[in-house]
Amino acid sequence: MRHTYSLFLVGALLIATAARAQEFDAKKYVPVYTLPAPEGWGIERIAFPIEFAPSIPYKGVEDLRFTPGWGFADNKEYWSYTFLWYLDGKPEITPEAEEKNLAAYYTGLIGRNIEQRKIPQEKLFPVKVTMKKVSVEKGDLHTYSGTIEMLDYMAQKPIMLNCIVHVRICPGKDNTFVFHQISPKPMADDVWKAFGKLWTGFDCDKKK
Repeated sequence: MRHTYSLFLVGALLIATAARAQEFDAKKYVPVYTLPAPEGWGIERIAFPIEFAPSIPYKGVEDLRFTPGWGFADNKEYWSYTFLWYLDGKPEITPEAEEKNLAAYYTGLIGRNIEQRKIPQEKLFPVKVTMKKVSVEKGDLHTYSGTIEMLDYMAQKPIMLNCIVHVRICPGKDNTFVFHQISPKPMADDVWKAFGKLWTGFDCDKKK
């Protein structure tokens, strides 16, 4: 009986996740905030719960910005991108929560690519995320810095991504903004300056 009930709960969760994904139309999504999209950068939007990482316990939208060279291994911008989590309510965003959720996020991202990219099992290893508090940047509630060690499913070899996380609460809004800056490049690289301009250009309200 317990086994049957567990299967029922899992099935119900999958149905609910699929239904929410079907309700969300990325092309029709109009953000209530402003997040710059530089010329040549890609944009993608995904609703929570995220299909490949349903254990992340948030509701809202993920709003991504990809550098032009994000998907090209021979490009200096390879794996350099950002994503904003626009979350309902005010969940507590701690380094520990980020470690857990980003590990689930990238584990799921790799998992969805195993079959289509024919990744051998011997190349797989657990995702490791480390995150710590750093000096709070202007306008942030919290600022974190860390690394993500994972399998680069495109090149099929290990990669370490550097990560800066900005957490912001905007006055008068019942939402939390969590902006992730991701790149394998060292912090002195120009790509981090580009990321900084995106966050500097962020506004809680939609600009006309």
